[in-house]
Amino acid sequence: MDPRTVFCHNPACPARGQVGRGNIGVHSQKDRRYICHVCNTTFAASKGTAFYRLRKSKELVVIVVTLLAHGCPVQAIVAAFGLDERTVLHWNDRSGKHCEQVHQHLVEQPRDLGQVQGDEIRVKVQGGIVWMAMAMQVSTRLWLGGVLSPCRDTALITALMQKVRACALCRPLLFCMDGCPAYIQAIRSVFREAIRAGKAGRPHLRPWDGIFMAQVVKQYAGKRVIAIQRRLVQGTAAQVQALVQQTQGGGTINTAYIERLNATFRACIFALVRRGRALARQTTTLHAPMYLVGTVYNFCTDHRSLRVAILLPGGRRYWVRRTPAIAAGITDHRWTVEELLSFRVPLPRWAPPKKRGQRSKATRALVEQWCS
Repeated sequence: MDPRTVFCHNPACPARGQVGRGNIGVHSQKDRRYICHVCNTTFAASKGTAFYRLRKSKELVVIVVTLLAHGCPVQAIVAAFGLDERTVLHWNDRSGKHCEQVHQHLVEQPRDLGQVQGDEIRVKVQGGIVWMAMAMQVSTRLWLGGVLSPCRDTALITALMQKVRACALCRPLLFCMDGCPAYIQAIRSVFREAIRAGKAGRPHLRPWDGIFMAQVVKQYAGKRVIAIQRRLVQGTAAQVQALVQQTQGGGTINTAYIERLNATFRACIFALVRRGRALARQTTTLHAPMYLVGTVYNFCTDHRSLRVAILLPGGRRYWVRRTPAIAAGITDHRWTVEELLSFRVPLPRWAPPKKRGQRSKATRALVEQWCS
């Protein structure tokens, strides 16, 4: 147990979410509990992880979650380990929610994306259809997030674009998508900045500079693709080709990267198999597995196209494998599933309560110590 690597989880504590400040001590080595010397609150060592208050061993949970993230059906896990089906589904939901928090904390940070591809997956559920819209950064193969909705409409694409904006800096950015017209309206409405003029009323919204859009429309005859039409919606051919060269290393406008990612999700989420009997009952059932598979894909899975060659003495080459998170500069090594489930997302820093009048000396001391 290392008190320097954990933080206080008490929302009312002034030292909440801060690591290595000397306020955490070991309360019980036997029970594996820490104590915060600021608020005198004790908490378990697994607080803030996906293993919190689970009665089974950590090794078993890691194995089950790894199998779930790679497409193993729940019935096979139940038969192999003798677990209750509700227990496996609970672990799946808990790990998915934890991975969503990790994704929001580490992936949804502004960075230069270059090129983003978006697409939707049509998912059959009991009694209807659900659309799963997802986006990825092409240069690093980083999964940027996904949204679920029973309708393939502007609201679905707008929610997806809001997740992309949370990951994007105001830099030249190319969007490649299919022929769905909702993308054009959603991109133009989301990627805008408010210009404050010091006047009353709603501020003027100015579109981002350097936003380019291209569509790849496939023409079918029956179930076979007979032609592909590429359209430039916004930007010139030279500008779009420059971004394609920068992010893909050459080639033409395409949606091949997000389509390959869609195939990965279909293989790893048993409810997304095209001709299977494991249909999801509700839309919310797909939310946790989507973030579990996406986060494991970002942090725990090596991508062959991202490997880097290092020249060794004698002219030999050694290939360094990289995950999308390593390529994006988020981490410096490939995470294990146990490391992913054990990651503690820090709480936001404590803010002093707003009261009338002058703050007391004790409050000013807390603000100076923990808010600076």
